[in-house]
Amino acid sequence: METRELRYFVAVAEELHFGRAAQRLGIAQPPLSRAVQRLERRLGAVLLDRTSRTVTLTEAGAVLLVEGRAALAAVDAAERRTRRAALPADGRPGLVLVTKANASGELLARLLDAYAAQPGAASVEVLLCGPAEQGRLLREGRADVALLHRPFDSTAGLHTEELSTEGQVVVLPAGHPLTARAQVRMADITGLPGLPLPRWPDPDGSYPPGPGPQVRDHAQLLQLVSLGRACAVSPESCRAQLHGDLAAVPVLDAPNVTTVIAWPPHSRSRAVADLVRTATRLR
Repeated sequence: METRELRYFVAVAEELHFGRAAQRLGIAQPPLSRAVQRLERRLGAVLLDRTSRTVTLTEAGAVLLVEGRAALAAVDAAERRTRRAALPADGRPGLVLVTKANASGELLARLLDAYAAQPGAASVEVLLCGPAEQGRLLREGRADVALLHRPFDSTAGLHTEELSTEGQVVVLPAGHPLTARAQVRMADITGLPGLPLPRWPDPDGSYPPGPGPQVRDHAQLLQLVSLGRACAVSPESCRAQLHGDLAAVPVLDAPNVTTVIAWPPHSRSRAVADLVRTATRLR
C-alpha cells in the first residue's frame, strides 16, 4: 500500500463522505475516488459501500481504518524522530524528554545534572505536559524519552526502567482537622465536606475521577486546595512544593506510585541509551 492512498482512505473512512474528505485533504474529489478504488483493487477487498447518498465502511474497511491509523501514526513518528536525530551544526543530536508538569522535580533535576556532566552528552529539551499525555507524546515521536508514573500512566508497548517508588499523601489546607492525624485512609477523604477530589482531563481513564473542580495541572490543584476548594492525593515527593498554607498527611491505602523512565522499544539512539543508564545509576 502507498502511504498517500492510505491517508486518503482514512480521511474518507473518518468523514464517511467523499466531498468532505477531499476538502479536508485539499484535493479534488475525482482523484480521491480513484485512489480509493486503486487501493481496493490492490487489496482485493471492498472497503466502502457507496450509494448515491451514503458511504459506509465494510468489515474489511473497518479493519483497515484501525490498522491504517496505527500505520500512519508510526510513519509520522518515524519522520519526527529521524529529523530530530539529524546532526545539528554542533554535531550533537538533541533529545526531548517529556514529563508531567510539577512531577518528579527533584529526580528530574538530578538526572539532567548527572547526564550533562557526561562527555558527549546531548542537549536535552524538557517538554512539560498535562496528566496522562507523556505516553502519547512518546508514541507519536514528539519525544524520545519520558518519565511516567505507574499506576496512573500506561507503559504498554514501551520499554521502561523503574527509578523510584513512593507512597501517597493527601494535601489539605493547613489547620484542617485531618492534618492533626499521623495518617488517614481513602475512606476518610472521599466525600470530605467542602474539599472534593478533583477531576483530571484524562482521555485514557487512568486517573480516578473525582467530584470536584476540573484541573489541568498540579500547580492549579494546589492553589485550589489552599483556597479550601479541593483536596489532593499526590505522591509523597509533592511535599517539596507545599507552602505554609498547605499540609500533607500519609494515606495508608492509596496505591504506591512508581516513577519509570520509558522509551520506544525500537529506539536505537545512543543518546537515549546513555540517558537511561544515567537515570538507573541514580536509583
